[in-house]
Amino acid sequence: MADYKPNAVPPMATGYPSGAPPIPMPGFQSQAPAQWSTGLCDCFDDCSTCCLTFWCPCITFGRIAEIVDRGSTSCGMSGALYTLIALVTGCQCLYSCFYRSKLRALYALPESPCNDCLVHCCCEACALCQAYRELQNRGFNMSSGWQGIMEKMQVNQAPPVQGGMTR
Repeated sequence: MADYKPNAVPPMATGYPSGAPPIPMPGFQSQAPAQWSTGLCDCFDDCSTCCLTFWCPCITFGRIAEIVDRGSTSCGMSGALYTLIALVTGCQCLYSCFYRSKLRALYALPESPCNDCLVHCCCEACALCQAYRELQNRGFNMSSGWQGIMEKMQVNQAPPVQGGMTR
């Protein structure tokens, strides 16, 4: 029989193959508690995002959701669901405040100026703009989406070609 040790502690599972370090993701490194990189009412610091959010908040929200969910949901699906909720109930702020909470958890951001639901219910456009700017300021190219980020990382991590023939 195998060596049985009644009080032995099993090794801790980490979610990564043994010996392989986790792949660093831009903007997703664990951090100590931080502050938002911009204020809630700094919408005009980035006029293009402000205009996009004013005219098509579903696109802004979809892009945020795709990055926060690390590609498990698409920009199109999240934006469509946001629009459907807005058209049917008018309470899309309840859906988007959930993503503000997820974003805060990723970066240990404070719940300010008040709780997430109240921020989104009182100023949906400002809250979406702030989340969008936060992800941009942390290195994400929001318009390329999650797939674009992954492709860029693969290109940057590809080993250089050696031993090529020259004339």
